Amino acid sequence: MGLAGYYRRFVRNFGLLAKPLTELLKKGQTFAWTTITEQSFQALKSALISAPVLALPDFNQPFVVETDASDKGIGAVLQQNGHPIAYVSKALGPKNQGLSTYEKESLAILMAVDHWRSYLQPAEFIIQTDQRSLIHLDDQRLNTYWQQKALTKLMGLQYKICYKKGSTNNAADALSRLPVSPTSEILAISTAQPAWLQDLQDSYGDSPQASELLSGLAVHPEQGQFKLVHGIIRFKDRNWLDHSESLQ
Repeated sequence: MGLAGYYRRFVRNFGLLAKPLTELLKKGQTFAWTTITEQSFQALKSALISAPVLALPDFNQPFVVETDASDKGIGAVLQQNGHPIAYVSKALGPKNQGLSTYEKESLAILMAVDHWRSYLQPAEFIIQTDQRSLIHLDDQRLNTYWQQKALTKLMGLQYKICYKKGSTNNAADALSRLPVSPTSEILAISTAQPAWLQDLQDSYGDSPQASELLSGLAVHPEQGQFKLVHGIIRFKDRNWLDHSESLQ
């Protein structure tokens, strides 16, 4: 299944997770917190704070930039070994909507290269586009403004433009067709989180002191110098480890 299919399935499942909570917000509905709503809340919270799709960049591996353009927008995905690293998409204003398909596809490449230049500068990378004529960009006579601008942006970079059939260009295709306003931009990038933070959260259940403190902070996220931040108890803006000698 392509990334666009995964995205659609994720959005559909996300809606199913939230359904019991959504029912509580309906007019005339009695607000009753049950086991089902608690499970829905925990599953929804887990989905919101995790990023199972994205990977961290490996600068020993080549990057692949997959781009696409539609009538209303442009989109791109930064990948390595077929795994997405980051996304970017942007709606086209009235002026750019009148550009030719070739020019829109060039604009998508310009946006991606400009946005991820720090990733792409060190080594050779691949640009994948469903506009076949763009693979000859280096060999063409510079007759248009967009050809000149594209080559200027790509100057000094090691790249190779490859054709990718539009029907297989699912990820960037989905981004370029997102219904966003002309001034909006959608970005995503992966983040790293230490594995021991999960051990810290799990340790709260073994400590009566931590459990009591956690219960109070769940109602009031700030109590004196204690705070609850993303499920972690913080003391003076530092992770609180006083209840666990092993973590100390």
